[in-house]
Amino acid sequence: MTYRRRKLLALLVLVLGLPGYVAVAWVVVSAIGRQPLLVEVAIYLVLGIVWVLPLRRLFLGLGRPDPDAPPAERREDDRGP
Repeated sequence: MTYRRRKLLALLVLVLGLPGYVAVAWVVVSAIGRQPLLVEVAIYLVLGIVWVLPLRRLFLGLGRPDPDAPPAERREDDRGP
């Protein structure tokens, strides 16, 4: 997958997928009902981490400059080692 396509897909996941996941997690937690504080914290921690596990490869390296771009398009401070 190209860098540009990964960047677009990551943006779509963050703009559309993450709010959808939050809504689903909210419904699930509401259905469970109130739990002791430590159990609720554990539930929120697990739900906060679980969404990114299948997507971590998509997000890796997106903060770096495009490796497929010609050198003329890279900024001077983006060149790296």
